[in-house]
Amino acid sequence: MLRMDDGAVAAAMFTTNQFAAAPVRISRDYLRNSRGHASVLIVNSGCANAATGPHGYADAQLIGDCVAQECGCAPDAVLMNSTGIIGKRLPVNNIEKAIVPLASSCVQGSAESFARAIMTTDTRLKMSTRLVDAIGSNGVANANSQNVKNTMNQAQIRVTGVAKGAGMIHPNMATMIAVITTDAALEPNELDAMLRVAVEQSFHRISIDGDTSTNDSVFAFATAQRGAAADHKELQRAFCEVARELAHMIVCDGEGFTRAFEVRVRGAASATDALAVSKTMATSMLVRCAITGGDPNWGRLLAAAGRSGAKVDPERVSLCVGDVVLFQHGQPADTPKQIAAAEFSKANVIIELDLGLGAHEDFFISSGLTQEYVKLNSEYST
Repeated sequence: MLRMDDGAVAAAMFTTNQFAAAPVRISRDYLRNSRGHASVLIVNSGCANAATGPHGYADAQLIGDCVAQECGCAPDAVLMNSTGIIGKRLPVNNIEKAIVPLASSCVQGSAESFARAIMTTDTRLKMSTRLVDAIGSNGVANANSQNVKNTMNQAQIRVTGVAKGAGMIHPNMATMIAVITTDAALEPNELDAMLRVAVEQSFHRISIDGDTSTNDSVFAFATAQRGAAADHKELQRAFCEVARELAHMIVCDGEGFTRAFEVRVRGAASATDALAVSKTMATSMLVRCAITGGDPNWGRLLAAAGRSGAKVDPERVSLCVGDVVLFQHGQPADTPKQIAAAEFSKANVIIELDLGLGAHEDFFISSGLTQEYVKLNSEYST
C-alpha cells in the first residue's frame, strides 16, 4: 500500500490487452471520476484477478471500499492493481484482514516495503531515485536510493520509482507494475503528459518475450509536499531517467536472464523507421538466440533490419557491436571472429546500426532467450 493522506495528483497508463483485469478497469474509471487525483494505491501479488468475471470485479471493489474506509478517503480515491496468475479469484477474506495493519504500517517517505511486496518471479528489488533542483536553482542532482536522505534539502524535489516485472514484457505495457512519485507540485494534465513521455522512452522500448499481459500499469503521483515547482524540462528528464533505469532493471531480471542487449539505430529516414528497425532487431528470436550463445552471427541482425519494413539501403548501412565494426560499405568488415565473439559475450551487448539515410534515431532493449526462461514459464502455474 502507498498512502498519500493529503491526497495527490495522479496519472496512469494501463495495458491495451482486451482482457484487462478487474483492478485495471476500476482504476481507469476512478482516475477518470476523480479527474486525476488519488489518496491510496493498493497492489497484491500472487493473483492477477483477471478473467474472473463479475465476481472478480466485485472482489476488487470490495477491497477498494475497505481501504477507503480505513484510510478515510473517498472510494474513487483508491487506485489498485494485482499481479500473478490469471483466472483465479482473490482471497478476499485474507486481504480484508490485512488492510488495517497494512494501513498502519506505512512509513512516511519510504517505498521499499511496497517495492518488495509486489515482486512475483522477480529476483531483486527495483527502485530508482533522482533529485531535481526547485525553480531558482540549477540542474538535476542525481542520487541513488542509499544516499538520498543525506543529500536532499528543501531546495530539491525528489522523483522516486519502483517496479516489478520479470516476464511477459513487451511494449503497449507489459507484465509489469511501476509507480513513479514526486513531491513536486503538478497539475493533473502536467503529470499525465510527463508520465507518457517517460513511458514512451522506457517501458515502451523493452521486450523480453513479446507478451503483453492483463494487468500492466504505470502509476504516477505528485504530492506537492515540497510546496515548490521544478523546471518542467529538468523534472521531465528525471522522470525519464527513473523510468528508463527501472525498465533496464526489468530486462536484467527477466526469467532465466543471462545477458541483455540494446539495439541503437541512427541515420534513419524517419522516426517510424528508426523504431521499426530497432524493435524488429531486438525482438527477433534468432537474434536473441545468438545473444544467448554469445554467437557473433551478425547476419541475423542485418536480416532483421531488412525485414522491418523500414527504408534500408545495404550500401549505406554500417553495423557495430560494441566498438567492433562488423559490416560497412555493403560488405563484411575484416574483423576476426574471436573479437566479435567477445563483444557478443558481454553481460550487456550494445548493437549500433547506422542506416545512413537521415537524422532519426531510436533504441530498443531486450535479453537473450534461455532454456531457463522456457522451464520457468512451462511450470508457472504448477
